[in-house]
Amino acid sequence: MKKSDLVVKDNALIQSSYSLSLVEARLILLAIVEARETGNGITAESYLEVHASHYADHFHVTIHTAYQALSEAVQTLFHRQVTIYTMDVSSQKPEKRVIRWVSAISYVEDIAKVKIRFAPDIVPLITRLEKNFTSYELEQVSGLKSAYAVRLYELLVQWRSVGKTPIFPLEQFREQMGVEPDQYVLLHNLTSRVLDHPIDQINQHTDIDVCYQQHKQGRLLGGFS
Repeated sequence: MKKSDLVVKDNALIQSSYSLSLVEARLILLAIVEARETGNGITAESYLEVHASHYADHFHVTIHTAYQALSEAVQTLFHRQVTIYTMDVSSQKPEKRVIRWVSAISYVEDIAKVKIRFAPDIVPLITRLEKNFTSYELEQVSGLKSAYAVRLYELLVQWRSVGKTPIFPLEQFREQMGVEPDQYVLLHNLTSRVLDHPIDQINQHTDIDVCYQQHKQGRLLGGFS
């Protein structure tokens, strides 16, 4: 694994709330890696290029599948949002900020290339190399086959050096995983789709081993750890 294949994201972004498809998540990760490989970095003005061949190589799919995946992702990624939880500087009150992932995205059909320009508010969260960042190799998520598995890995890998996570409150966990309010209302559906199946993939394909506990508040589920 090359050093340039590291994905680096601010923990504020990793702990935020967003919903991406598997292809969209992979495309963003590849764009981050592309910036590192070229040495050009990421700015609010720069376009990053992701070729279908790179997608196929990293995620072990056919070139035809890569063509189709990137073409479809261009149609949806521009509309995706991320909710960042921060503090308002003047009032010191909690602030909920909604921003786009990208300010522009295009697809060059004849050569199956996607060009991405990250939104200005996103750029600092995926470029600064400080102690509050999480880095992980792209190869670790290349074998994951669901967006929930990729998202869960990102949340958990922050705590790899500690060996355990804090309790994720149920509603916060649902938001961080991008689960809509009307999705998986029944607990067994939530745990099956958002925890059990993703954890099976993470344990099989990545460098961390995961299990979880449920935490009750009275008779109701309060969260997971």
